[in-house]
Amino acid sequence: MYTVHPSSYIDDDVQIGDGTKIWHFCHVQRGAVIGKNCSFGQNVNIGNNVKIGDGVRIQNNVSVYEGVELEDNVFCGPSCVFTNVLVPRAHFPVHGKYNKTLVKEGASLGANCTIVCGHTIGRGAMIAAGAVVTKDVPDFALMAGVPARQIGIVNEQGEIVERLTGEKGK
Repeated sequence: MYTVHPSSYIDDDVQIGDGTKIWHFCHVQRGAVIGKNCSFGQNVNIGNNVKIGDGVRIQNNVSVYEGVELEDNVFCGPSCVFTNVLVPRAHFPVHGKYNKTLVKEGASLGANCTIVCGHTIGRGAMIAAGAVVTKDVPDFALMAGVPARQIGIVNEQGEIVERLTGEKGK
């Protein structure tokens, strides 16, 4: 059994796992598959056919668009942004031709970061608040800046275990 606030809307043909909580003003669109024990804060939009694993935490004001997949235990900070089209044009809609984005198990995306579509965020990676990810991110990488660059390595708890200097840290 899952919980949905009365102000939220769940389309038909949606799968939601036991223990998931969907709070105020959310919309889960057709074909979405959501795992167990997830939590969606206020004003979260889950696009058509999006797949979300177990234990995912999505904070307020996040839209997860079609073409994005979140594996188990991913954290999406408040107002983090996903894209699904590299060259959006209102007068040339893409209609289902979305660039895929994969966020692997245990990754954390900081508040107001932007994940440009077509990339993979590695297992356990940590994206700093406000960073703009424009390339694939290795497992357990600490990424910061615009564009995001690897500045360290974190462990499973998110603690920095190594700070990078030199070419990789630039």
